[in-house]
This record gives sequence, C-alpha cells and structure tokens, in this order.
Amino acid sequence: MALSKERLLKVYRDMVMIRRFEEVIEEYAANGTIPGFVHLSIGQEACQAGVVDALKKTDYKFPDHRGHGAIALCGTDPKLVMAEIFAKETGINHGRGGSMHVNDLECRNMGFNGIQGSTMVTCLGTAFASVYNGTDDVTAVFLGDGTLGEGTCHESMNMAATWKLPIIYCLVNNGYAISTRYEEAHPQKELKTWGEGYEVPSFRLDGNDIEAVIEAVEKAADRARKGEGPTVLEFMTYRWQGHFAGDPAAYRPEDEVSYWVNDRDPLKLTKAILLEREQVDPAVLQAVEEEEEKHVQEMLKFSLESEYPGIETATTYTYADREVELR
Repeated sequence: MALSKERLLKVYRDMVMIRRFEEVIEEYAANGTIPGFVHLSIGQEACQAGVVDALKKTDYKFPDHRGHGAIALCGTDPKLVMAEIFAKETGINHGRGGSMHVNDLECRNMGFNGIQGSTMVTCLGTAFASVYNGTDDVTAVFLGDGTLGEGTCHESMNMAATWKLPIIYCLVNNGYAISTRYEEAHPQKELKTWGEGYEVPSFRLDGNDIEAVIEAVEKAADRARKGEGPTVLEFMTYRWQGHFAGDPAAYRPEDEVSYWVNDRDPLKLTKAILLEREQVDPAVLQAVEEEEEKHVQEMLKFSLESEYPGIETATTYTYADREVELR
C-alpha cells in the first residue's frame, strides 16, 4: 500500500520524534539522571509509529517494555511521558511508573508491567469488553519474540481465537530475547506460525517498512471490527542498542548491527520514499527534523525542571480508596 504524501510526512515526523525522544532517554539514563533500567526501541520506530497511526484513539493499546514511542504518540502529551520516565511529579503517573509502567487511560494506553506475558492475559479483558459492550474498538498488544515463550501466549491466543476477540497481536521480532537469538529459543523458522496453530490469520512482514506496517494493522483492525477475530502480525525489525541502555551487546556480530543500522534504518527508508517517489523538497524534511528536535528539547527542559514527588506523598496511590499513614 502506498501512503499519501501527507500521511507519509506525518508518520515520518512521528518516527523522528520517537528517535530523538529515545536518544535523550539513553543519554540521561547513562549519566544517572533517570533511575532504574530503560529499554530502548531505537531502530524499531516504524513498528510503533505505524501501529499507532493505524488505530483509533479509542482502541486499546498494551505497550511492551520497549514502548516509549507508542506511548508518547498516542498519549495526552509526550512531555508528560518523558517527565514520567524522569520520575517527576508532573509525569503522566506522577513519577510512580517510570520507564516500564506508564499508562494513560484517556487514550486507552493500558500500560505495561514487569511480568513478561502478563499483558497477553489482560488484553483479553479489554477485547471482551468491546464485544460485550457492542463497540468496534480493537485491542492491540505488543510483545517480543522472547515473550512468545511464555505460556500465557498460548492461553491468550486460544481464548481469543475461540471467542473471536478483536485483538491484534503485534509481535515485534527484533532478533533477540536479551542475548538469545530467537532461532535458538523457538523451533519455528517464522514465529507467526504460533497464530496459525490456533487458526488465527498470521503474517510476517518488514517491520521497518512503515507502509507495510500500516497496511497490515489496518487490515487486521478491519477484520477485528467486523467480528472476525484476532490477527498475529510478526514485524521483523532490530534494536540498535543492547537489551537495556548500557548493555554493550557483545553477543551480536558487528556486521549484523552494521547492516540494520546502515541499510535498514526505518527513518532512512521512509525518507527515501518521500524524496524519490513523492518528490518532497529536502528542505521540508530538514524542517521536520529540526522542529522535532526542538519539540523533544522542550520535553527535556520540562522534565529536568519539574519537581520530584514529595516525601509526604510516598504512600499515595498505594491502595485504592484507602489512606495509608506515612510513618
């Protein structure tokens, strides 16, 4: 599917924002400003931008631990997401969520958590709610090739297929589960065959091709809205960094990394389409890049200048509908 020039420019802008957003996160995680671990999706921007672009705001989204980009794009305001990662009170979850636990119910970002495979179960709830309430909202759940090894994935696909729940399984295959190649952990040559075992339509596609991603998600969403059930989409992509920010990733061959960084960069691929097929003036793309650089720097300034949560609020949100005494 060939996107219009206007839509291509929009998703290119989205991908540039994600790239610069995560480069800032990487820098401030390295210098100790951001607490805890962060997991980056640099190199995987088309998967996130494409999925979000193809969905409605009322569709449910379950990000994974590498989901900063999707969260920032679909959210109330990306600067609130960055402030959350910086653990500031102005963050979307008041600094309680950090990098891996950001949720934004206004845009139906249902959040992630540290239990691998858990969202494969909870996504069944929102999908069933759509059926029960008679809406056409679909549920998109992100998972990695490593997560696919969890038993919850079997349970989720079995129930979704049996009940024809409106779920899009966005399987982001970046080649590695921490340091293990996916071929060393799964007997299948193509992981999308997991879905085929449950008679779920399943497709493998180039996760760095923004047009292919959007087309596949739109088709999956369309059949889900018609009551035809779930779809599995295996996006073949690559993370440029290690498993977490600071991981030297010595387990990866240099020529493999070089190929994906230099030849399969989703931003370069999209930019080439805009320049060659759509005949966009290079100055227009340079302006987009400069505007998003400024945009991300404004988010950074907001995050750095925001206050941390006060000690007097340390127990706030610990329990629902209960006050907890701070001792």
